[in-house]
This record gives sequence, structure tokens and C-alpha cells, in this order.
Amino acid sequence: MRCWWFLCLAVALAPAWAAHGYALWGDLKYPPGFTHFGYVNPQAPKGGELRLVSNLRDSTFDKYNPFTIRGSAPAYLSALMFDTLLTGSLDETGSAYGLLAEDVAVAPDGLSVTFRLRPEARFHNGAAVLAEDVRHSYETLIGPHTSPAYKTILEDVAGLDVLGERTVRYRFKRPNRELPLTVGGLPVFSRAWGLVDGKAKPFNEVVMDIPIGSGPYKIGPVRFGRDITYVRDPNYWARDLNVRRGTANFDRITVKIYKDNTARLEALKAGEFDLMRFFSAGDWARRVNGRRFDSGELVKGEFKHRLPAGFQSYVLNTRRPLLQDIRVRQALGLALDYEWMNRQMFYNAYARVNGLFGNTDCQATGSPNAEELALLSPWRGVLPPALFGPMTVPPRTDGDSSLRANLRQAQALLREAGWQVKDGQLRNAQGQPFELEYLDSNEAGARVMAPWARNLAKLGVTLRFRPVDFALYQQRLQKFDFDVVSLAYAGTHSPGQEYADLFGSKAAVTEDSGNHSGIQNPAVDAIISRVSGARSLSELLPACRALERVIAHSHVLVPQWTAGTHRMAYNDWRLARPDGPMPPYVQGEAWAIDTWWAKSAQAQAASASSAKP
Repeated sequence: MRCWWFLCLAVALAPAWAAHGYALWGDLKYPPGFTHFGYVNPQAPKGGELRLVSNLRDSTFDKYNPFTIRGSAPAYLSALMFDTLLTGSLDETGSAYGLLAEDVAVAPDGLSVTFRLRPEARFHNGAAVLAEDVRHSYETLIGPHTSPAYKTILEDVAGLDVLGERTVRYRFKRPNRELPLTVGGLPVFSRAWGLVDGKAKPFNEVVMDIPIGSGPYKIGPVRFGRDITYVRDPNYWARDLNVRRGTANFDRITVKIYKDNTARLEALKAGEFDLMRFFSAGDWARRVNGRRFDSGELVKGEFKHRLPAGFQSYVLNTRRPLLQDIRVRQALGLALDYEWMNRQMFYNAYARVNGLFGNTDCQATGSPNAEELALLSPWRGVLPPALFGPMTVPPRTDGDSSLRANLRQAQALLREAGWQVKDGQLRNAQGQPFELEYLDSNEAGARVMAPWARNLAKLGVTLRFRPVDFALYQQRLQKFDFDVVSLAYAGTHSPGQEYADLFGSKAAVTEDSGNHSGIQNPAVDAIISRVSGARSLSELLPACRALERVIAHSHVLVPQWTAGTHRMAYNDWRLARPDGPMPPYVQGEAWAIDTWWAKSAQAQAASASSAKP
């Protein structure tokens, strides 16, 4: 982040904060003293069980610590067991309200934020949540045994001061409007977690120790390899707090584990669990059916959202010599026939991704405006010339476009990059064949990759599918030991320092970072600094649009597809939900976990008795 331009602004700009919450741009939706969020049922009954299924690629788990690098923690553990200083609402963006903290105050110069903890806040063991616990959590998360993503997003945090038993102050290296939300959203856990005879173990050795958090649920019965049950804490300290009223309604949340997607789908049809979110258009269109759907017990629902489109993509690892030439990467993207895939494989259920910020105000269109050019022009020497023209548009194969024309363009790019077809195979001047490996932990990925591989073969490029078990897949991702992978990035309405982990030069050489493409560009680093340091929307928008242009025109991502709805099948006899539409800024299963509730036994019996024949 370049800080000099803040010096004259810090005094002039008032902080965007209110005692009960913090808004990125100063526009909190809920006023002081609000009673509950508008999308919940504050009278929702407590009780019953929600039976979920783990959608993790590797549904099994081998630890209870979700913050360390090695191993896999159970699905949903972090969200259910660890409270944070602030919590966001699901019907606005860039805002958060006090949870563990009863108030938040940002200094006028933007260089610190102070949180005062609620006296009633308690951990699961009954101990009070104190300032020292907040400091312990922060220092542990930036320590040597956790994901480097924490270090990246907290890079501009200078430190944390304990000002009193229940007061902490985060200090920042430079003004950064996003950081109060970032530090306010960090999980807080007890200093007693991992203690043995009064002595703390190294955090990477805190593996199967039961977490000591302050969230609404604790770990209950566990059957390894089969399921884990979270039980609602009847003494949960925040059960009557406005930001928690109408939430955490189930007494038990059981997450079931199945070997693969086919087993999960058949278990849903058999009534073994209550809710499943679908990511496969083929499953949704052809295989979500059966007797329980015919009777009305199970229902298919598509819920519209206003989440960012994200940038689900095939990621090209530029650390590999074959993928370092931008012309080669662009050629690979030209061989992807999305229109055919959407028509023949996806039932026209998706829209094509383009760039990083689709469906948000940060999305770049047309040519760069004056503000964007002011950020981009100093870096002309290290940026692709094309980005100073119109924003990229993924190649199409319909209308006036065709796959044949795209492949011809790809052939020309490959020739420019020194690749020629010899003996039926694409080779460089040294005679090296053009062979890539697509790494996946799900064998079903072969079906989706196959059309792309067939088109690449027409260019003389060999793309081999390499399925591996999830543990090895995760290890190879951490070490950047792959050519091509498919990753789903969620996107955001409020981009910030987290993009340094995804595309920053430092992250590119940091093992287990989020920079899987390996892109290293000083222009990207500088623009990310302007994104995370923006003090107003008028500063943010040109910066994030400039960032999107650089990444898109670098062709390190081959854009895939996105959906504007959450597709969920759920048990309508067992589950009830608040009136009104789904909150616009939430993932579907998170909405159910947070705000739905169990129907009474009488209501369930009535539904069964009136079932469709």
C-alpha cells in the first residue's frame, strides 16, 4: 500500500464507524438498539436436528483444529464454534456489528481500531472472554503454524495492545479502511486450548484437542469416517443478543460423511439427511428425483442471490516453463468451447465468468477510464499492451464466432511463441513436446475437462488428467506442484488485502499461499495496495477495475462458469424457514444452518399424512 497520499487525507476524512458496528463506507443498515436482523424469525423455536452432508472433496477429517496447515478439519466447525469480535449481516455488504465486542471505535487517523468486549461473553468452559484471549488468538494466527493467508491479510496490522481486561486496540501500519472488518472477523479462541499441565503446546500439535471457542455449538458425538454432530450450547452467552436472535435454532447439527458424490445423492434420496446444495447442473437436471421428491417430502429449490460471480477458473501455473509465455496461455484459453459445454453438458444452467469482480461494482467494462489509466500507465513496461484497450471477453463459439476460428488464432499465437507441429505433436525449438497435466482429486473432473483436452489435441497440445487422493492433491497445491488445476474463487463486493495472497509477488514464493497461478508483477502489487488502501468508493472502483484488467489480460486464469442461484434440495417435512426471500449475500447452506429451524413432530406428521400419492 502506498501511504504518502493518505497524509493529507487522514485529518480531513471522518472515520466511518458507529459504536454498535462498522461500515466500510459509513452506511450501516441497522441502527443502534436494533432488536434483530430483518431476515430472521426472532420467535423461531429451538430444538430438533439438522442433518447435513459434507460437500468437501475429502469429507473425512483428522483434526479439530481448523487453523493449522496440515490435515483436514470437519465441515462447518469454525463457523459454528468460534465467535468473532464483529459479525456481518446477510443483507448488506461491507458492514459488521458487535458480537464479542459491544462497541468498536476507529481512530480519526485510521491507524487503529479499539474494541471493548462484552462482560457477558463466555467460552464453552465458562471462562470469560478477555482481552488476553483476543491477543493470544491474533498472535497464534500470524504465527508459524497457520495458513500464510492470515499473515497476508494481516500484513498491515502493526500489532495488538491490551488496554484493559476487556479492551484491545489493533494498530495499523497505514490507514486501511478494510482492516477494522478484517480484524473484527478473526476467530477468537481461549488461551486454555492446547494447555497440558498449564503449559501450552506448539499450535501445530493442537490437533485433536477439543476447541475452546465461544460460538453457539460444541462438538458432540463423533463417528469417525461416518459423521460428526455439533450440539447447541444451552448456556450460549449470546443467545439473546440482537445479532444472534433467531439464529442457531437446531439443538443438533449432524454432518454426515459419504465416500463420493454418487453415495451422497443416493443417501439424500433415501432420506438420510435433510439438505444438500448442488453444484452439478447434470445432477440437478437429471438425477435429483425419486419417490421422496414425488411425495413432496424432498423439494428442489433455486434461490436467487446477489453474491459476486467469483472467478472459478482453470489456473495455469506460470512457475512451469511451458506456461510462462502469455501467448501460450492465451492460446490454451482459446481452445475451451464453453458454449458447447454449456449446451451439451450443463443444460444451459451457467453464465461464463470473466475477470475477478463479476456482478459487483468493481467489474471492468470497455476501455480504461482516466482514473484507471492513471494507475496503469506508470507500469506500461511490465503490462500486456492489450489491457490498455477494451476489457477481455472470453472467446465464443456461437454467432459470428466459431471454434475453428479460435483454434486458428491459437495456432498463430503458438507459432509466435516458437511452437511448431512436428510428427503430429506440438514441439518447441528444442524438440520438447507440449504436454500438460491437469490435477484433480475428483475423478468426475475428467468428464468436464475432456472437451477442452480434445480441442487442445487439435493444436498438438496434450492435456492429461491426473486424479489423486485429496491428501496428495492438497499437498501438491500447497507446494505449487501442478500444471493446471480448477479452483473456485468466491469473489467479493469489497476487495482488499486478501488479493495480495491470491496474486501478490510475495505470495507467489510463499508455500501454501493462495497465489496458485504464480503471477509476479510489481504493477499488481502496487494496484492491490491501492485497492486495500482506498478511503472511498471513488478511490476503490478505479483500483479494483485496474486490477481486474491486469489479471484478465495476463491470461493466468482460463475462466469457467457461474450460477446466479443456489440450488438446494431439502426436506420440507422436517425443516421450516423464515418468511421472505433468501438474504442476498449468503451461501445457501449457511442460510439454512443459521436461520432455519426444525418443525415440530406434529407438523412433520401432518405433512406426511397429506403427502402426494
